[in-house]
Amino acid sequence: MILKYLLCFYLAFLVGGISYHHHHHHKRHVCLEKDQFDNLEKHTQWGIDILEKYIKFVKERTEIEISYAKQLRNLSKKYQPKKNSKEEEEYKYTSCKAFISTLNEMNDYAGQHEVISENMTSQITVELTRYVQELKQERKSHFHDGRKAQQHIETCWKQLESSKRRFERDCKEADRAQQYFEKMDADINVTKADVEKARQQAQLRHQMAEESKADYSSTLQKFNHEQHEHYYTHIPSIFQKIQEMEERRIVRIGESMKTYAEVDRHVIPIIGKCLDGIAKAAESIDQKNDSQLVIEAYKSGFEPPGDIEFEDYAQPMKRTISETSLSNSRGDSKTELKFASKSKGKLWPFIKKNKPPPPPPASASPSAVPNGPQSPKQQKEPLSHRFNEFMTSKPKIHCFRSLKRGGAGPEDFSNLPPEQRRKKLQQKVDELNKEIQKEMDQRDAITKMKDVYIKNPQMGDPGSLDHKLIEVGQNIEKLRLEVQKFETWLTEVEGRLPVRGEQARRQSGMYEAQNTPSVNNCAQDRESPDGSYTEEQSQENELKMMATDFDDEFDDEEPLPTIGTCKALYTFEGQNEGTISIAEGEILYVIEEDKGDGWTRIRRNEDEEGYVPTSYVEVYLDKNAKDS
Repeated sequence: MILKYLLCFYLAFLVGGISYHHHHHHKRHVCLEKDQFDNLEKHTQWGIDILEKYIKFVKERTEIEISYAKQLRNLSKKYQPKKNSKEEEEYKYTSCKAFISTLNEMNDYAGQHEVISENMTSQITVELTRYVQELKQERKSHFHDGRKAQQHIETCWKQLESSKRRFERDCKEADRAQQYFEKMDADINVTKADVEKARQQAQLRHQMAEESKADYSSTLQKFNHEQHEHYYTHIPSIFQKIQEMEERRIVRIGESMKTYAEVDRHVIPIIGKCLDGIAKAAESIDQKNDSQLVIEAYKSGFEPPGDIEFEDYAQPMKRTISETSLSNSRGDSKTELKFASKSKGKLWPFIKKNKPPPPPPASASPSAVPNGPQSPKQQKEPLSHRFNEFMTSKPKIHCFRSLKRGGAGPEDFSNLPPEQRRKKLQQKVDELNKEIQKEMDQRDAITKMKDVYIKNPQMGDPGSLDHKLIEVGQNIEKLRLEVQKFETWLTEVEGRLPVRGEQARRQSGMYEAQNTPSVNNCAQDRESPDGSYTEEQSQENELKMMATDFDDEFDDEEPLPTIGTCKALYTFEGQNEGTISIAEGEILYVIEEDKGDGWTRIRRNEDEEGYVPTSYVEVYLDKNAKDS
């Protein structure tokens, strides 16, 4: 609009050209033209400011996108499970797997925001910044041309003015000379020579005036041509260029706004895919599968207790010592006491034949150690009491605690329920077999290298590989022994798991026949110190437990005397009831020798005493104590 108005204004102004009488118009129009240039200069500068403002806006948007992407990535990273942590174990559940998928999708989602930032930077801010520099240069050039044109017309105008004034002056001079000549000519007193002189002077002045007129005329013609060129050609051309420059800027800002939308729109399908991924992960959650995993993780393999026999209190005399338990009253018979203390020498009678005491450094864990505080104190209790005791029996609690804790249990995993123990042992055997395979591969590689060295001695000394071969051989041997050890335990535990139908029924029938109290049916109470179950000894066990009660009663009054000292050869974590933990190299007091069950009773101080595997300590008995 401005430009159209300006052109109309100039054309209107030029109608009739510039005559001698209207020279004052020129000044006015030059001022107007200067004003219009100023207006256009301000307007085009404002256009550049708008463009720079838009660039700044896009730049700030890209910074927000980068920051958002970074925050999303950090969030995703923060919730990823830590490597080799307990959390990693949780991620076998489908709901946790779905959460991991969500985190990964969020990471990709963040990546799309980085793409927005990169594309807006390259396609908008970088492009427009370069364009603004070009625009400023072009604008400067147009206004420079405009000023040059103005200066040129000003110069032409000044020449015209000067020429006009000279013509005016010469005309006046000619007039004055003419009047003087006429006056002289009329005066009779003036000499002829003076009149002639005046005539010549007047003639000269007229001639000068004519020359000035001709000069003025040609200058005016030249000026009018220049002015016409200025107003009809130069200035419109400059305005036209400014207008085109402005319109290009306007188009450019529109295109950039379109690009701004397109860059954003471009990532929408990919963001959609990320969200689809999250939805798909959510659909993959399977509650039945997760329940099954929990069952697998905590299945104990314990047998439910057998039926409890009716106990006939009406015929107390018929119950003899050979049956389940000793008489109900505690410490009322010396003979019973003697019997109990004698039986103490026969702890775990079947171990000697079948199962050796735990080998070091495999830590054994007797949960039902003789004299351990776990033995039931009273044999006859109300049924509800028995049931509760079965449901909350200590070994079970212990098993779950160690599962939950995931802490260091004994090497043979005897602190775990049978099913869990089987799993762990199997896992350990698989791990060791993998290790063996690795070592064997290494041995093959070294052997091959040795062959190469033998054939090409310049490549290396074959002898230098011998010690490596020996080392690998020793490692394989060690690992094989470990595998053997764990496989033995595995065979044991598999032989005992209650999944063999008929045999299982036969076993539980046998316990019923022996009238074993239900608490004893909790598998861990039937465990011998090396974590193996022995079925034939439950009667003996009961006697043991009673004997223990008497021992405990006497212990309260008078602690057992020490019969020697011992030194711990290995560290033993006494995690089960009745045992005591010892550190390698520790010196302790012996209060009861190994009675053939592979366990020695020791004391650290007045409050701390318990059993440790005999193979873990070196015993120095006191000669006097032995003699006495």
